[in-house]
Amino acid sequence: MTSKIVGAALALTLALAACGTGGGSPTAATPDAGATIEIGSLYEPQNLDNTAGGGQGVTEAFNGNVYEGLFKLTDEGKVEPLLAESHQVSGDGLTYTVKLRKGVTFHSGKPLTASDVKDSIEKVTAKDSQSARKSSFKPIKSIETPDDGTVVIKLSSRSISLVYNLSYVWIINSQAKNLTTTEDGTGPYKLGAWKRGSTLSLDRFPAYWGAKPANNGVVFHYFTDATALNNALLTNAVDVVTSEQSPDALAQFTGNADFKVNDGHSTTKLLLAFNDRKAPFDKPLVRKAVTSAIDNAKLLQSIWDGHGSLIGSMVPPTDPWYEDLTKVNPYDVTLAKKQLAEAGYANGFTFTLDTPNYDPHPTAATFVKSELAKVGITVNINVITADEWYSKVYKNRDFAATLQEHVNDRDVVWYGDPDFYWGYDNTQVTEWVQQAEQADTTEGQTELLKKVGRQIAEDAASDWLYLYPQIVVASSKLSGYPVNGLNSQFYAYGIKKG
Repeated sequence: MTSKIVGAALALTLALAACGTGGGSPTAATPDAGATIEIGSLYEPQNLDNTAGGGQGVTEAFNGNVYEGLFKLTDEGKVEPLLAESHQVSGDGLTYTVKLRKGVTFHSGKPLTASDVKDSIEKVTAKDSQSARKSSFKPIKSIETPDDGTVVIKLSSRSISLVYNLSYVWIINSQAKNLTTTEDGTGPYKLGAWKRGSTLSLDRFPAYWGAKPANNGVVFHYFTDATALNNALLTNAVDVVTSEQSPDALAQFTGNADFKVNDGHSTTKLLLAFNDRKAPFDKPLVRKAVTSAIDNAKLLQSIWDGHGSLIGSMVPPTDPWYEDLTKVNPYDVTLAKKQLAEAGYANGFTFTLDTPNYDPHPTAATFVKSELAKVGITVNINVITADEWYSKVYKNRDFAATLQEHVNDRDVVWYGDPDFYWGYDNTQVTEWVQQAEQADTTEGQTELLKKVGRQIAEDAASDWLYLYPQIVVASSKLSGYPVNGLNSQFYAYGIKKG
């Protein structure tokens, strides 16, 4: 999944991503409102349903473009109302009353009602849902619809993140069917055609309730490698690349008047995720040894040539509870060997590393294999597709360790869920995560989640190899495109071409 577990697999994808204020400078030419924007991406959806393993690709294409939520995240990570006209919270924090925006219709023509909102939330929380945010809604006790324009959400316990989490829920026509291949949202675009392995087009929705898109539609072009994607940009086959994955190629765009290179902010972490349930990775000391044996700075430099950063935990700098924890498990081969010996593995061990088949995972896997060989650990690399990753690793937990990208912000809370695919189980961390969600103030939530970040670093719950840069490269004729990588979304409705 090149999507970051989210990536094509997890719909961890929920990911509402940042929409830039307008990457690129407006050009002197008058924008062409009738233009079609050609978008190049490495992240084709697995399907079109973000509760059915659609992955990063469907988030990138559909979130905010085809589907909308009651609320949305701004580029700065703030929550603003979207389909919700307003909301009120009871004094005890257990009842949220949401008033819906009037005059909103789905692409099928059906008016938006409170029942659609209720069904959409329940779709995310359903037993068979594959939404990565599913567990975030456990406090919901009931959802009531006293009239077509009002939704009342009652909680069993306080949930300070409820409004934030609702921004991840796509509001879908409750009568819609076959959502893995079709859609019925309220967004500014409707699905045109999806040619698997090639393109996905979005057409303007004439009856959209809000401001009309600045273009006539968009086409996402999908590529399997970064070189082909860059060539498409160079030859004007695409107008913009959503996320540059080949830093070596940046030289051909930097300083070229025909293109603009934008350095935005990413929330995407590349993880070496251990199966903490299985030996030898059930021992924190082994995980710490593996982490200290890998020179993450060298890996980041070799892949991103100075872009990106190290974080030392699951929390990116844009999260309120970020701390620099890179020194908790420093790169130190001598320390790694000592820890392995103390854990009973003085002569090392052998394990299989399940690796997605898209960049940069195969390259990173080879690097990890080479680094761990220095401390006597043998790595067998097993390259798999995104679909295989989802079934084998995420769903069946049939793995020892894996590489995967996680795109979402505020996702450190997953370490408080012992049932998550990596199996990290620390009762203190679980308690802190629960307490943070029930906090009365954001300050209380922040302090508790800082404790979570420190503890998972101390336990080396995973090895957070690096935080991706977010590099958007576009034709200089383009403006209004998003430049940040918050949760992988790519709002297309503001893009102008002229």
